[in-house]
Amino acid sequence: MDAFVHAPWISTVAARAKINLALHVVGRRADGYHELESLVAFAEVGDRLEISPGPRDALTVDGPLGVGVPTDGANLVLKALALAQELAPQAGVRLAPLAIRLTKHLPHAAGIGGGSADAGALLAFLSSRHPSLGSLLADRCLALGADVPMCLNGEAAVVRGIGERAERLAALPSLPLLLVNPGVPVATPAVFAGLGCRDNPPLPLPPAAGFADLETLAAYLAAARNDLEAPARALAPAIGEALQAVEASGARFARMSGSGATVFGLFAAETEAKAAARAIAAAHPGWWVEATRLAGQRS
Repeated sequence: MDAFVHAPWISTVAARAKINLALHVVGRRADGYHELESLVAFAEVGDRLEISPGPRDALTVDGPLGVGVPTDGANLVLKALALAQELAPQAGVRLAPLAIRLTKHLPHAAGIGGGSADAGALLAFLSSRHPSLGSLLADRCLALGADVPMCLNGEAAVVRGIGERAERLAALPSLPLLLVNPGVPVATPAVFAGLGCRDNPPLPLPPAAGFADLETLAAYLAAARNDLEAPARALAPAIGEALQAVEASGARFARMSGSGATVFGLFAAETEAKAAARAIAAAHPGWWVEATRLAGQRS
C-alpha cells in the first residue's frame, strides 16, 4: 500500500493596525460600557502571524516589539483560538491544534489595535478556512474585546455601540500615513475614567459615496473629534508632544487614535510622510515612528 504523506502547510496572516480616524463618546450604558461612534480604518503596517499545524495549541512571540508579550492564555491570540475551539463543534468543524508564531511590530496599549488586531487576524483566517465557523466567531468575538469585531472585519467602517455594529465605508483613498507613539502605554479604563462628558454630539455622517481624496477626508475629520484625546493627554503629556511633532512635520491632518498614545498624520505625498518620519525619529530616538499607508477601500 502506498504511503500518503500530507505536506506540512504554513500560512502567513497580516494583523494590520487599526486607526480611529475619529471617535465620539455619545453615551453610557446601564452596564457601564460607553456608547461610541467611530470612523475606523486600517494601516498597511501591522503584526504578522505564521500559522501551522502543531502537536497542541501554542504561541511563540518574537519581533522588534515582542519583549514582554505573554505567550500563555492571557494573550488575546490564544483566547481567540480557545473561542474558535469552543465553537467549532457547533459549526461541524474539527479544528486541529495550531502552532502560531506572532511577530510584533505594533506597540502595546497604543490605541491602534495591538492584541485585538492579532486576535482578529487569527479569527479571519479561521473563518476563511472554515466558513461555517465564521458567523459564530463574528457573533461571539465581542467577548474578547470591543476592538476585535472590527479587526476581524478588517474594513473601513463607521462603528457604533461598544464596537459590535459596523457600517462599511463606501470608499476610502489609500493615503500616506505617519504613525508616532511616544513610548508611553496608556490604560484605556483610565482614559475613560478621565472623561469630562459622556454624552457628546454624534459623529457626523460620512458621505454616502465615501471619501474620494485627502481633502474631502481631512475636511470631514476637522468637523469630527476624538473625545478620548483630552483625558489621554492629561494622563500622558507626551501624547501632546507627539501630536505637535506630527502637525509641525507637514501633515495635512493629525489626531490621536483610539485611547492613545499613538498619533497619526495624513500626508499628500509618500515622500513627505517618509521625510517627516526620519525627522521625528532623529529628534526623538525613543519614540516608535512608522511611515506607512492608509489602506484604501472601494465599493
